[in-house]
Amino acid sequence: MIRSMFSAISGLRNHQTMMDVVGNNISNVNTTGFKSSTTVFQDVLSQVLRGGGAANQELGGTNPAQVGLGSRVAAITTNFGQGALQRTGRATDLAVQGDGFFVVNQAGQELYTRAGSFSIDALGRLVTQEGAFVMGWQSDAAGNVNSNGAIGQIQVPVGDLVAPVASTEIALGGNLPSNAAVGASIVNSVEVFDTQGNPISIRHTFTKTAADTWTVASEYTLADGTTGAAGADSTIVFDGAGEIDAGASTINPLNTIPAPAGTIDLFLGDPGGANRLTQYGELSTVAVLSQDGSAAGSLQSFSVSQEGLVVGSYSNGRTRAIGQIALASFANPEGLEKVGGSNYRSTMNSGLAQLGTAGAGGRGLLSSGTLEMSNVDLAQEFTNLIVAQRGFQANSRVVTTSDELLQEVVNLKR
Repeated sequence: MIRSMFSAISGLRNHQTMMDVVGNNISNVNTTGFKSSTTVFQDVLSQVLRGGGAANQELGGTNPAQVGLGSRVAAITTNFGQGALQRTGRATDLAVQGDGFFVVNQAGQELYTRAGSFSIDALGRLVTQEGAFVMGWQSDAAGNVNSNGAIGQIQVPVGDLVAPVASTEIALGGNLPSNAAVGASIVNSVEVFDTQGNPISIRHTFTKTAADTWTVASEYTLADGTTGAAGADSTIVFDGAGEIDAGASTINPLNTIPAPAGTIDLFLGDPGGANRLTQYGELSTVAVLSQDGSAAGSLQSFSVSQEGLVVGSYSNGRTRAIGQIALASFANPEGLEKVGGSNYRSTMNSGLAQLGTAGAGGRGLLSSGTLEMSNVDLAQEFTNLIVAQRGFQANSRVVTTSDELLQEVVNLKR
């Protein structure tokens, strides 16, 4: 009777622990990145009343007779299944689709989390809502990221400036009409930039001088209104198929624009390639396709790619990599220790953190503008709540019944 009472007491304790776990799961049903837990029970040592006997020629074998001594909590396991993604629209809200954890540094301690509700602090650093630094790799001045190096803080340089890029090439393409009369002209223009980022307007005038032959005269206009020839006239000769005859053509660079502008080459496309300059029929579609220069620009916004690359958009239309967010994976994620704030700490049984980029090494991809919600299944948790309640009631009834039996024993002597 005493054994049954103590067994029931262990059951009460265990079901109370189960209630605590279920209650914690339900309380975190809307916690970003939360992973639910499950309680696992097992029995404890049993008292052997009679040992097992071996079979012989005269008697058969006998099984051991044992009385259990109650139960205990074997484990509280964490379910790392994917939670639903909720769209927020904030550029700094990130969710991991698949395996992996964000790496954060909180007061010098490296922690791991699935909660991607980040923000930018006053110094431009990417931080969690608790102020922990989001770790990754910062790019160099050219926008290159070395993901094989040591991780550090990700910083978005608010107000960052990119230097101007001097134009060195203008790409022309489209079609000049083969039926145009000699002396006909077609004009287009493009804005290029000198080494200081000052804009220069270049005007191209295509004039047909003979059958299948055109000249290109280029004129510059500076910001102060100064104009002049941008270079010697070029001659473009087409063959009978409407393609540029490279041997007969003379394409001169634009090399007479005043300093600080440099020499600018004219590119008319590769033979047989896309967007090359041709001479077919009546079509008149010649145009400037691109130029490789830009003015100075300041950082306007940034975005995060699926691979965790933080890309800044500048006022001059250019983009540049700012950094890349690191993800960590573990051989045994269930071995991680919860430390609060939706953060985890590695343990001896979780294995070492394997750092890398999203989408590589079994790590999932990032989804920008979304958050991973809790993976708590309310229907399952309420079912577990009923199971825990009934288990607690049953064990309490065992205690009551054992007490009644003891009372009967005491009442034997009256």
